[in-house]
Amino acid sequence: MLKIGLTGGIGCGKSTVTAEFARLKVPIIDADVIAHKLVAIGKPALQQLVELFGEQILNLDQSLNRTYLGSLVFNDLNKKNQLEALMHPLIYQQIHTELSLLQQQYCIICIPLLIETAKLDLVDRVLVIECSEQQQIMRVKQRNGLSITQIKRIISTQASATQRRLVADDILNNSTSIKELLMQIKNLHSLYLSLN
Repeated sequence: MLKIGLTGGIGCGKSTVTAEFARLKVPIIDADVIAHKLVAIGKPALQQLVELFGEQILNLDQSLNRTYLGSLVFNDLNKKNQLEALMHPLIYQQIHTELSLLQQQYCIICIPLLIETAKLDLVDRVLVIECSEQQQIMRVKQRNGLSITQIKRIISTQASATQRRLVADDILNNSTSIKELLMQIKNLHSLYLSLN
């Protein structure tokens, strides 16, 4: 089975892309979805996070306060490294488990930090989605309500567009219209089916 690694910066449109591939009946393995499940109430990873960062990372209902944790780790490299050291092995273990259950011609593995975590050997091809930094900032501001300073800080911790292009086999340009993006996805879908 052909494994396509989808990556791109915050606000570039990875969720839109995975939704369209899913509509085309392509299996999706999403690192962010896995991460959310791993830290659900009662899960061991959530307890480990509390041990690392304290009870203040929990909401009143004992769920993870992602906004608070995000502000904590993006302002402290040591804390960010601690978080990644705990979560990344668990996420990749689950990705392997989900991959072992698939039998389709190809799948999309959405890993925002594919390059940063040096996991290129996990996939057969790298699909990068990109748009301008101004568009990233605008989309994240509308979606998450973060300040421009916070968004720029997050962008600065991620691989640059140049770094992504260096490893890309395919690039989706998400700086024009949704119609244009969907056409690019349709073309890639045909390509990926033909590569099997």
